[in-house]
Amino acid sequence: MDLRPVGYVIGLLVAVLGAAMLVPLLVDVAEGRGQWPVFLQSSMMTLLGGSAIALACASGVREGLTIQQTFLLTTTVWVALPLFGAIPFVLGQTDARAVDAVFEAMSGLTTTGATVLNGLDTLPKGLLIWRAILQWLGGIGIIVVAMVFLPELRVGGMQIFKSESFDTFGKILPRAGQIATQISGLYVAFTLICAMFYIYFGMNVFDATAHAMTTISTGGFANYDASFGTFSGPLEYVAAIFMVLAALPFVRYVQLINGNPTALHRDPQVRGFVMTIAVLILLLVVLLEDGVHLSNEQAVREAFFNVTSIISGTGYASVDYMQWGSFAVALFFFIGLIGGCAGSTACSIKVFRYQLLFASIRAQLQRIRSPHGIFTPRYDGRPVGEDILASVMSFFMFFIVTLGLVSVALSMTGLDFVTSVSGASAALANIGPGLGDIIGPAGNFATLNDTAKWILVAAMLVGRLELMAVYVIFTVKFWRA
Repeated sequence: MDLRPVGYVIGLLVAVLGAAMLVPLLVDVAEGRGQWPVFLQSSMMTLLGGSAIALACASGVREGLTIQQTFLLTTTVWVALPLFGAIPFVLGQTDARAVDAVFEAMSGLTTTGATVLNGLDTLPKGLLIWRAILQWLGGIGIIVVAMVFLPELRVGGMQIFKSESFDTFGKILPRAGQIATQISGLYVAFTLICAMFYIYFGMNVFDATAHAMTTISTGGFANYDASFGTFSGPLEYVAAIFMVLAALPFVRYVQLINGNPTALHRDPQVRGFVMTIAVLILLLVVLLEDGVHLSNEQAVREAFFNVTSIISGTGYASVDYMQWGSFAVALFFFIGLIGGCAGSTACSIKVFRYQLLFASIRAQLQRIRSPHGIFTPRYDGRPVGEDILASVMSFFMFFIVTLGLVSVALSMTGLDFVTSVSGASAALANIGPGLGDIIGPAGNFATLNDTAKWILVAAMLVGRLELMAVYVIFTVKFWRA
């Protein structure tokens, strides 16, 4: 396999990351904390490193990539960028060790939102905005991967979104490049609008900018140790609304602005996602009013914010919901495994896979009841092919097996059961906070041992890239193809 086209693209993206480091440099110059040399050094190292890789591989550039090269590129990009993105954490005020710096950078670029940094309230603004930039870049990156690469690679049922019969992109935008350009514009617009709402309801400009970036990317990095608990009232509603918007398929927004007013409403993913959130909020409001004795408005606000935060994989926490009782804790664990819509910045299993799973189960039950009948699973009123169903079932199997293996691996490092299982879930589904006293909403991942952190780094990568896109490169046949 010719690795030069892969290396060329990676080199260019690393160079772009290096250029992005100039933003926190300017922020630090404005704040006057004296950390700007850190970002200057990091930027130069990253720019030079990326440029050197791109130049070394430029001779192998061609118009398209093979399937094998595309799989390899999809995975190695998410390995290379966190390694370079970790440099400011090593050189900066955090003085982070390699494992902590890579953990933080991987958590940022995969929009997981788990952190190993303490004392966020006093960190230089340059480092805080760098964390937000990592998540913002990771958010737009995963949208492009989900819309352009994963359907083509037939990963986890994503091929349903390239099937001609489903006409996902519509005839208005036939080329992926046009879609990516318009999605990028919408992504920037959502970020700016979110920041303006944050400012209007009381955030300062810096907090509004950083939190808008981590809200629209459904990343969840906050500027304070208390996460979003530093803010309250209307700001929680603003955050929840934009988390919902970011968890919807961006290609539907493209169709909307191109003259299809029913694009969002007609998408079964959107309907299922919104309905799921509504039911979960209702359940939690009843619990908070009767069991925790919150006022009606506070119960609605906290339920809306925290349910949306976990199901979208953002991972903000406004309160320590571990204090709400065992039912709430179990609820938050399972809703984190639902996720948002495909083609959004949200993570985890995704709503459409559950819809396809239930459609397959319904068809199978009908066959059992009427053995001579012909029953075909349908999605959005159209029949679903066996290849798509097999891909979705394989994804569920791989997810469950991987979750179990990561949980066992974490427990072997000395972590307790709750921390192991919830940590595996939080990393693999890219949720952010886990459960329990250590990595729950009131804690972070700083005190975990190094082995556990490396395991979680790998889990974040695998989960963000839909598992099989990573696993396939470890097969012998992949390299022989």
